[in-house]
Amino acid sequence: MTYPKSLVLPVSLSFPFLHLNLVRITIVNIKSLLLASLCGVWSLHNAIAADPNAEPATATAPADAVAEPEAWNIHGQLTNTTQWHPAFHSPYRGQNSLDGSNRSTETTDVTLFAGVRLWSGAAVYLNPEFDQGFGFSRTWGVAGFPSGESYRVGSDVPHGRLHRLFLRQVFGLSDATQAVASGANQLADNVPTDNVTLTVGKFSVVDIFDNNGYAHDPRADFLNWSVLSAGAFDYAGDSWGYTYGAALEWTQDWWTLRGGYFDLVATPGVPKLNHLKRHEFVGEWEMRGQLLNHPGKLKLLGFVNYGNMGDYTDAVRLAQLTGAGTAPDTTQVRRIAANTGYSINIEQELSAELGFFARASRNNGNKESLDFTDINRSLTMGLSLKGDRWNRHDDTLGVAVVVNSLSSAARAYFAAGGMGDIIGDGRLNYRPERIVETYYSWHIDKRLTLSADYQYIGNPGYNQDRGPASIFGLRLHAEY
Repeated sequence: MTYPKSLVLPVSLSFPFLHLNLVRITIVNIKSLLLASLCGVWSLHNAIAADPNAEPATATAPADAVAEPEAWNIHGQLTNTTQWHPAFHSPYRGQNSLDGSNRSTETTDVTLFAGVRLWSGAAVYLNPEFDQGFGFSRTWGVAGFPSGESYRVGSDVPHGRLHRLFLRQVFGLSDATQAVASGANQLADNVPTDNVTLTVGKFSVVDIFDNNGYAHDPRADFLNWSVLSAGAFDYAGDSWGYTYGAALEWTQDWWTLRGGYFDLVATPGVPKLNHLKRHEFVGEWEMRGQLLNHPGKLKLLGFVNYGNMGDYTDAVRLAQLTGAGTAPDTTQVRRIAANTGYSINIEQELSAELGFFARASRNNGNKESLDFTDINRSLTMGLSLKGDRWNRHDDTLGVAVVVNSLSSAARAYFAAGGMGDIIGDGRLNYRPERIVETYYSWHIDKRLTLSADYQYIGNPGYNQDRGPASIFGLRLHAEY
């Protein structure tokens, strides 16, 4: 499953300083980051208490601004993404390996965003989309896959789907309002600053949960899956990244509390959903505040997946009982079970032009991934810089560093030849995936953007026998 939407030179770079230090950060210091984040909650709360007039970080306009409410709107977008990697070290291949030959790939998607107001505070939105193209190796071989514009199913010819069809109802809890501008899946309106919002229908879990203003949209910022969202957050979705469900958000002053219930696929790798026979619960607490007069957000997320999953250890034991040469297979040991995890999500403005973001995530690691990707631990940090210093305010330069890792149970499974949802080389000389991504987005005009992207991927599929891979990308995005 992908993250749902919204002239190259053969240069190879090396980042040896990432090898051990970031691995230690991922494995050892996630708990420390959680403690620091909880301390940050106190700091943000105190900052607001000291300045009761400070605006929430999510405000889109001054509280006294007034918008002309829309009865309906229509927006659209087109995105074309081309990626290429030169040949890299690949002494052997498995069923789910990233092809080590010189390869290029291309995807295109065209989306219509239509919204209609039903009554006060309520609107319905629908998003038909046409998609064409594939990711590298048919979206296999890297847990932190390099394109959020590639789905786990692809086509050489454009094919249409209705990705979103949902109702959103906002219940006001205060007289104060803030103006919200017209946009994709958003009617211009005056929304109560304190409110309860219900969203029900077909949409993406990460439309509402795990948002980050600097790293969340593969059509506008980073492309790598594990930069766009928390890598170990196995969020519900079909092979295109969308699901049926409901989410409730309660916004009050400096915080928002969210909860959601969503449909899971019947079994891993199956493109279709399960009509809520298997389900996911997600909860998230968002805190907003000012740090040295700059807005920031801290989000703590937890999830529980209740579905048909195979246990890595059970699969290895069954293969050992079967006999020598038998590779473990989670499809043989699947049963209804629960899988849990959490993530920490930080975004902080450092200056008017510069922003910092970080995510740390972890799941219990003993069962196969259901809907997202084969990551049990993930840590991402990065910076996003606007182009004011070179008189290009609407341009953006971004850089991110990622470390993805597997649990001990998953390592044993893949080392014995097991196949996962995204990865599987047939054997495994384990090292965490180390990823660096940087992009520059050139804002041609208010409707057209051209971006250049580079990703360094060390140990693709957690295998130090493979790579590193250098991936170059060019993305053209138009909207109206």
